[in-house]
Amino acid sequence: MKAFNFFILYRLPIGIVLLLGGLAMGFTVGWWEATIFLVLAVICLVTHFMFGPMRLVQEAVEAGNVEKAMGLMNKVAFPKLLYKPIRSVYYFMQSNLAMYDQDLDKAEATIRKSIETGSPMKEYEGMQYFQLGTIAYQKNDLKTADQNLKKAVRMGLPDKENTAAALLTLASIAMSRRDFKSAKDFFRRAKAQKPTTAQIVSQIKEMDKYISRMPG
Repeated sequence: MKAFNFFILYRLPIGIVLLLGGLAMGFTVGWWEATIFLVLAVICLVTHFMFGPMRLVQEAVEAGNVEKAMGLMNKVAFPKLLYKPIRSVYYFMQSNLAMYDQDLDKAEATIRKSIETGSPMKEYEGMQYFQLGTIAYQKNDLKTADQNLKKAVRMGLPDKENTAAALLTLASIAMSRRDFKSAKDFFRRAKAQKPTTAQIVSQIKEMDKYISRMPG
């Protein structure tokens, strides 16, 4: 695994060295002998530009090392050359990291690029709209937040934690509009997910105090 990660991180310089070595061998020894070096160089260069370091970025995010993830993302000089599903993930991760920095404008711009690029899977598409809705909610654009969060729930989210979070936000929006019936329905559906994340459990307990007093 470490060897593969090393290859992902350094395949561009490795590819350049192999290319130069292959060209030198081709001119001095023969092109047949240089073939293996040139083929390996092409593999390194093509995979570098098509796939980037996204595997390493994901590992860094999962390990909670946001600075490392940002550093790796900054190594992608030409995101438009990334393989389309990888490009979509790249913009999604950019949006996540921008939200971590509270740069909501960048987070919104990059998640829209992710949506425009297309989603590699249906559940991931739901997460794109969940992200867009969450950004709108933080910007206090409740109408856009409501539309995108409902769309995310309809499309389906990959786990009960994200589904519960989306439904709780929708309940909060409904409460702000004094649409108590919808608020109760969204809250009931959120509780039915039985989330275990401490933050979401805390939100449910806090919201339960207000929901129980609502008419309707």
